[in-house]
Amino acid sequence: MDNGGGGAAHIPSAGGGVVGVQIRHSRRLPDFLQSVNLKYVKLGYHYLMSYLLTLCIIPLMVAILVEASRMNLDDIHQLWLHLQYNLVSVITCSAILVFGSTVYIMTRPRPVYLVDYSCYRPPDGLKVQFHQFMEHSRLTGDFDETSLEFQRKILERSGLGEETYVPEAMHSIPPRPTMAAAREEAEQVMFGALDNLFRNTSVKPKDIGILVVNCSLFNPTPSLSAMIVNKYKLRGNIKSLNLGGMGCSAGVIAVDTAKDLLQVHRNTYAVVVSTENITQNWYFGNKKSMLIPNCLFRVGGAAVLLSNKSKDRRRAKYKLVHVVRTHRGADDKAFHCVYQEQDSEGKTGVSLSKDLMAIAGGTLKTNITTLGPLVLPISEQLLFFATLLVKKLFNANVKPYIPDFKLAFDHFCIHAGGRAVIDELEKNLQLLPIHVEASRMALHRFGNTSSSSIWYELAYIEAKGRMRKGNRVWQIAFGSGFKCNSAVWEALRNVKPSLNGPWEDCINKYPVKTVT
Repeated sequence: MDNGGGGAAHIPSAGGGVVGVQIRHSRRLPDFLQSVNLKYVKLGYHYLMSYLLTLCIIPLMVAILVEASRMNLDDIHQLWLHLQYNLVSVITCSAILVFGSTVYIMTRPRPVYLVDYSCYRPPDGLKVQFHQFMEHSRLTGDFDETSLEFQRKILERSGLGEETYVPEAMHSIPPRPTMAAAREEAEQVMFGALDNLFRNTSVKPKDIGILVVNCSLFNPTPSLSAMIVNKYKLRGNIKSLNLGGMGCSAGVIAVDTAKDLLQVHRNTYAVVVSTENITQNWYFGNKKSMLIPNCLFRVGGAAVLLSNKSKDRRRAKYKLVHVVRTHRGADDKAFHCVYQEQDSEGKTGVSLSKDLMAIAGGTLKTNITTLGPLVLPISEQLLFFATLLVKKLFNANVKPYIPDFKLAFDHFCIHAGGRAVIDELEKNLQLLPIHVEASRMALHRFGNTSSSSIWYELAYIEAKGRMRKGNRVWQIAFGSGFKCNSAVWEALRNVKPSLNGPWEDCINKYPVKTVT
């Protein structure tokens, strides 16, 4: 048990250490008991508010049943006569009920199911260890000693492991940041993920009616979506979209776009492909704020199969519950905090502002303010509202109440943008280490794979056998603009990992201890 200060670490000597620890523990015992009591008080309050409506309805139903049991045949006959004399009213009410039900059924949102998804697993030949990364950087001759040392420190503190991947062009000396090499990287990632997806789901490419592809920094002509149409010979009337320049949170935007299209087009499949391209976006200059992406971003991508067919519910893994998008592009600081530009020597890269974490925190706050009422139990909403009311009415210096999102979600897929991002969300949302384990391990094993990172994290949870029927998953991602986007999924069954998953041959090694 955690004693709050590690009493054993302060043992003065072998002779008096035990007594010292006993005294410290006895002094802290009332605090511990108080925290336990508060925990169970809050838990009891949560259950009371969650089932308050049921508790109110039960006595009412009992009263109705008791009253109905007292009715005799004469009372029932009188009720029937009353209905006969009011036939017009009965018919009118029935017509209104039928009309209202029909309108509701026709206009309600169609459920969107996640049939399956696939994360790309690069070949082992593309792995890059820290010493290889540093040696390669020295041999290119573009970095001065200060920049090399800066990159070494970033790598050590990044949370990345020794088995992440960089594209083949970056393994060459000198590197080959050509258009042809960038196309090759894009094809390997997208086609690799799609081949596995089609194989696992037995869905034919011709059955795909909607295609949404997102890649922030690489947008060739023809587009990435056109490359997929050409490769798999998709049908001519497919609704295809290509999202560019939208950063690491574009995967959720792509899902939201596909969801909207599935509301319009009946009985079809939608494929979402999320990736990023490194080949032409490696920075070869010495500006420190632009060197960080070199150390964090790695090769990765995911392909997701969505459906609005009712028959697919039986085999689907998840149902899409909510998507909430927040955009702070109107604020100049937020707009410039992740910015692609040229340095003083004309070398292009993505600059990360020192205000990035503060802006991300503010954007997250806006996003969860919208998401909270949709997912939080009434008990948490009342506490949040009461705190806000006290602050407004009495101008009291009341600390804002942070809702317990652990009561709304069973699993968290936080974009693996870097160790600092995961640390900050773990702290601000008051999560436990197990809640951010998937994010930390995805960062360690695959690095920052941009918009696809949330799918590697979901695959980790499945590979660990933790996804049970009815569990809710919160995918949350941040991206340039600045944006924070959330997607909420509900598991339709006990989910097992799909064949050829990214964790298939290494899940038993995880979790591993990462740098803190």
